Amino acid sequence: MVDKQKKLDQIKADIVKDNICPDLAKQATQLVFGDGNPDSDIVFIGEAPGKNEDLQGIPFVGAAGKFLNEMLAMIDLKREDIYITNIVKYRPPDNRDPFDDEKAAFLPYLQAQLGVIQPKIVVTLGRHSLNCFLPDLQISKVHGQPKRYKGLVYLPLFHPAAALYNGGMRQTVIDDFLTIPSILKQL
Repeated sequence: MVDKQKKLDQIKADIVKDNICPDLAKQATQLVFGDGNPDSDIVFIGEAPGKNEDLQGIPFVGAAGKFLNEMLAMIDLKREDIYITNIVKYRPPDNRDPFDDEKAAFLPYLQAQLGVIQPKIVVTLGRHSLNCFLPDLQISKVHGQPKRYKGLVYLPLFHPAAALYNGGMRQTVIDDFLTIPSILKQL
C-alpha cells in the first residue's frame, strides 16, 4: 500500500512539475488530486473540483459528496474503502464545465492513477467522466449498465449533484449505485 501511495504522490507531483493547465492552476486554491484507499477495488471519477473541494483539497466534500457518502453507507462502504478523484484536478472558474483541452491535459495523469490503483471497477460520475473513457456513449442511455473497455469495467452513473438539482432523479441515482456490490461479485 505504501508503494501505491508513493506512486500516487509522484503522479501528483508530476502534475505540478509539468505545469498542467497553468491558467486553471493560477486561479485555484490548490490541486485536488484524489482521496481514499489506493488498494480499493472501486474508483469513483467525477469531472472537476468545486468550491468546497478547492478549499479543502479533497474531492466530493460538498453537497454531492455528502449524498455520495450516504449512498456508500447503503452498500456498507465508507470513504476510506474507496478511492475518489476527478478528471480535472483544479477547480474551473465559477464552476464552469471543464473544457475538452483541460480534460485531455489531465487524462494521462488520471490513467496513471488508475494504473497504480488497478481497481476492479471504475465508476464514472456524470457525462464528462463517462465521455473521457467511452466517448460514444450517452449517460441517459447507459447509466447503471457496466461496460468493459480496454481491460477495465466502467459503471456510468449520473453525477450525485444531478439528484440534488432534480429530485426526480434521486431514486435512479440510488438504484444504479446499489448495483455496485453485485457487479463487484461478478468480477
